[in-house]
Amino acid sequence: MKNNKNTDAQIPPLEDKRGLVIIIGGGAAGYFTAINAKEMNPNLEIVILEKSKDVLQKVKISGGGRCNVTHACFEPKELVKFYPRGEKELLGPFHQFMTGDTFEWFENRRVPLKIEDDNRIFPEANTSQAIIDCFQKAVDNLGIKVLTNCGVNEIYQQENHWVINTKNQDFIADKVVFAAGSSKLIWELCETLNHTIIEPVPSLFTFNIKDSRLIDLLGISVPNATVKIVNSTFEASGPLLITHWGMSGPAVLKLSAFGARFLASKNYQYNVEVNWLSKSTLLVFGILQNLKKAEARKTVLLKSPFPEISKRLWERLVMAATIRETQNWADTTNLQLENLANQLTKGIYNANGKTTFKDEFVTAGGIDLKEIDFKRFESKLHKNLFFVGEILNIDAVTGGFNFQNAWTGGYICAQALAENE
Repeated sequence: MKNNKNTDAQIPPLEDKRGLVIIIGGGAAGYFTAINAKEMNPNLEIVILEKSKDVLQKVKISGGGRCNVTHACFEPKELVKFYPRGEKELLGPFHQFMTGDTFEWFENRRVPLKIEDDNRIFPEANTSQAIIDCFQKAVDNLGIKVLTNCGVNEIYQQENHWVINTKNQDFIADKVVFAAGSSKLIWELCETLNHTIIEPVPSLFTFNIKDSRLIDLLGISVPNATVKIVNSTFEASGPLLITHWGMSGPAVLKLSAFGARFLASKNYQYNVEVNWLSKSTLLVFGILQNLKKAEARKTVLLKSPFPEISKRLWERLVMAATIRETQNWADTTNLQLENLANQLTKGIYNANGKTTFKDEFVTAGGIDLKEIDFKRFESKLHKNLFFVGEILNIDAVTGGFNFQNAWTGGYICAQALAENE
């Protein structure tokens, strides 16, 4: 990946060059913050420190390599509902920099975006490289330094400035932005500055389920299932996909995000109730009773009467309802129809463990949101210390929402950085 490597660059100390801003983390939030801050105040000297050899790694792999930039939800009050953690805190920021602003930002930089049928937004070029090239061009043109292989070992205040120690050199900065994502080492550094870390747990994961009803049904999906975690208030609806390890798809991923802390407390041992049709049990039971009359001579197993349920899944649910392979509708008992209605609308599946969803690894946890001023994304404990992106205890469901948090936080933080004091 092309990046603006400059590991040997020497940055003059503060007394020789005023206005130094250090951004820790060369990902989406770090780059977006740096670019906007420099455009707003060209007098700033900005250096991005990235611990690994490559920058923008998550941008590169997100969305299957196409980069799901944001989501076509243009009302702040609706957008915040996609954030299990951060809903309340992001409402104000979204009124300042929203999904439409993201669209315009990239369009103005000749990176046209497109809205797909599921409302996810991607570059028209269909590759994350379009976003990476856009960022890299801006960084190069603005003279923002990016130092790779430059992990931070220590940070502390000295008078009114920040001292940042790395394996290569020390920096003295006016302002520091933490944009390092879900990094255990960086969270530990933040704790040395008296910030509270909400213990991170995985979010956005699929459910590991071994069940005879699902064996060999890999790839079968339903368009709108409702999934609940038994003995909890957590519930989600949407497409559900059967995989070789259990269940995935938007409904499951959304449920895993909103139930992340609860499921972690259960050590990922829990029961899932699945309504394959998102219809009431009573309604489905009535439909089955009508089928008993209308299709009396036909074999129950032969064809799914519900278009959203595939024949193979239907066969499994029919067998689980103790209906024989050769049994006709006319020969079914009320108890069998009740069993089938239950299998269709409130089947119980035991989940044991989790599987990370592709490359969309997201954590619930990070800097306690009570310690952040969201008008500036600045620490309430320390002046001129900022936090943007997933380092905060903010996360969202899949669909471009985590990137939107990075763009919004980065833009508002950039405004604060650009202020002339």
